[in-house]
Amino acid sequence: MDKILVVYYSRTGTTKKVAEAIRDELDCDTEEIISIKNRSGAMGYLFCGKEAALKRVAEIKPVVKNPADYDLVIIGTPVWAWNISSPMRAYLMRNISKFKKIAAFCTMGGSGDKKAFAEIENICGIKLVASFTVLTKDAGSCDKTIKEFSQKIRE
Repeated sequence: MDKILVVYYSRTGTTKKVAEAIRDELDCDTEEIISIKNRSGAMGYLFCGKEAALKRVAEIKPVVKNPADYDLVIIGTPVWAWNISSPMRAYLMRNISKFKKIAAFCTMGGSGDKKAFAEIENICGIKLVASFTVLTKDAGSCDKTIKEFSQKIRE
């Protein structure tokens, strides 16, 4: 089986919950992207939406795991203002040349997943091998979706 890394950014814990479920299903490594800026609360929410809409690159802490050491990197991001999160944009841009294969998942309250997936492909310059979306309200009950996603990337 391929060596897999799930890398994710989670402002509220929703994306982290899904990333950990994928980790458990695939028995793989995880890496959490940590923003330097405090993004909590209502002001953090507004700031994040503006930053994502302007496609800004956030300052993030250095990561431990090298994506070049993995056959597949699964990218997990919340959708902010119909875009990927700015901390995930920073991670992708720092590691553009290191991805062999990528898959992705988005968490969101409303819409924007298709645009976010296209943005990931555009930044990385490669197509996603698989993707799925979880609405925030369904984050605790997405086991079937994760199993289907996991099966698809194992093929």
